[in-house]
Amino acid sequence: MSETANTPLGKLRLGVNIDHVATVRNARGSAYPDPIRAAKIAEQSGADGITAHLREDRRHISDADIEGLMAELTLPLNFEMAATAEMQAIALRHKPHAVCIVPEKREERTTEGGLEVAREENSLAHFIAPLREAGCRVSIFIAADQAQIEAAARIGAAVIELHTGAYCDLHAEGKFDERDAELVRLTEMAAYAHELGLEVHAGHGLTYDTVAPIAAIPQVMELNIGHFLIGEAIFTGLPTAIGEMRRLMDDARV
Repeated sequence: MSETANTPLGKLRLGVNIDHVATVRNARGSAYPDPIRAAKIAEQSGADGITAHLREDRRHISDADIEGLMAELTLPLNFEMAATAEMQAIALRHKPHAVCIVPEKREERTTEGGLEVAREENSLAHFIAPLREAGCRVSIFIAADQAQIEAAARIGAAVIELHTGAYCDLHAEGKFDERDAELVRLTEMAAYAHELGLEVHAGHGLTYDTVAPIAAIPQVMELNIGHFLIGEAIFTGLPTAIGEMRRLMDDARV
């Protein structure tokens, strides 16, 4: 492993996912709470970017939300989407700063596991090519698996986002030995991806209790966190929730 694999590479960015502001709105079919307002508050509270996942079934973020975010955001938008022709066309119309390709099943509550890149390498390479040509930074949401990382590099992705869901679930279940083994995998694969020239992000399920070890991985340049922050905001407010997450990330980075 190269010497740079253990060298901090700069400030860790925080992307705030606003999907579940839209989930609360849609529960009553009303106009509030407004995800765009949440995005603006996140910006004022220390977020470095905004993440929004336009799912095929539109269960939370809507097409109108994406229109509004593109029109009103000054922060970069990370547009999460499945690898479908419909979503590709929407991304090409809006040309967000970043496009993150995620696996998606209609029956799942939230994104489960990482994208299968190695098995679908040829089709994904053709799928992301127009997005790259349009100027979008293409990110691939994957598990901490060497074969998937190598495939992501081969298809021309600029970024991988490592799925931290298993690590967070094992922590919540009190399976600390397995959690620590998953953390080792995440750490090793982040270093490996960096050596291949990929920028490394991480996210899914992170909380105040689990964020520090992930934030301390030197090659990880961005964390994307949503559900926990929106839930915590019910009790403390969104600026306070984001501020505390930002503090924990910065402390871990030092």
